[in-house]
Amino acid sequence: MARYPQILSVHLFLLRDDEILLQLRKNTGYRDGCWSVIAGHVEAKESATNAMMREAKEESGILLDSKDLVLVHVMHRFENQERVDFFFKANKWKGEPVIMEPNKAGALEWVRLSELPYNVVPYVKQAIELGLKKGQIYSEYGWT
Repeated sequence: MARYPQILSVHLFLLRDDEILLQLRKNTGYRDGCWSVIAGHVEAKESATNAMMREAKEESGILLDSKDLVLVHVMHRFENQERVDFFFKANKWKGEPVIMEPNKAGALEWVRLSELPYNVVPYVKQAIELGLKKGQIYSEYGWT
């Protein structure tokens, strides 16, 4: 079997009391009209933690400190291509989250973890349920 590079992504569960910050996707070509979390790709020669801090600033204007990021879940996912997703949670940050990329995000909303909307991106919902709520560190998605 041939080896090939994996696409690495980071996702942020930004938490305030019993709420999580969700972002409505638009004009991305993937699950537009669905809710997700702050997320993005890990760039070449960039650690997952640094990628998460960069994406949080780029997408929502907030500043995170690496010591405040906790890895809560890793997912090996297949949807047209193979990916490895790192899900971090943070309860501390600087600044107020705002939409920094209005061409990609239609809204930001604090939502109770117990009342997630029906249209959360399915693999993100799985990571919230298994990683954040149940403490399961690893899962797979899309492999049949």
